[in-house]
Amino acid sequence: MLAATSSQNGEHTANPCLEFLSFTLGNEEYGIDIQRVQELRGYEAVTRIANAPDFMKGVMNLRGVIVPIIDMRMKFSLGSPVYDQFTVVIIITIQGQTLGMAVDSVSDVITLTQDQIRPAPEMGSSIDADFLIGLAPLEDRMLILMDIERFMTSTDMGLNLSSLNTH
Repeated sequence: MLAATSSQNGEHTANPCLEFLSFTLGNEEYGIDIQRVQELRGYEAVTRIANAPDFMKGVMNLRGVIVPIIDMRMKFSLGSPVYDQFTVVIIITIQGQTLGMAVDSVSDVITLTQDQIRPAPEMGSSIDADFLIGLAPLEDRMLILMDIERFMTSTDMGLNLSSLNTH
């Protein structure tokens, strides 16, 4: 886990720290704002919804709340997902609504300063740069930091968050 950086004279910088939950999809490691994360769960069978996009795996009942489950590997066209003991569903809250993101595995909570985050280049990747906060080079890997709220509320996702999770 990374800690806040210190200036050369040993004092902590005034730069506030940000915490990200890191997860893997294929060979890539992504991070989302830890404050959006409600809980982590193992992957369970979901109820499929007819005519839903392929990346929308279905819904699950989470303590009386119907939660849509989005397979992030399928959404980013990273090949067919394998659901095993490492597959995790990250339960997040976006605009007061509960959603689940199925990912290959969860790695760590990583603390970064704003100085450690680099702008994301436009590269025509599977994720539009508009949905990225930036990139964080770590020792031997690169963390892709997602603006998960902007991503989940985009028209590309097709989620009508105002109609989800109503009791």
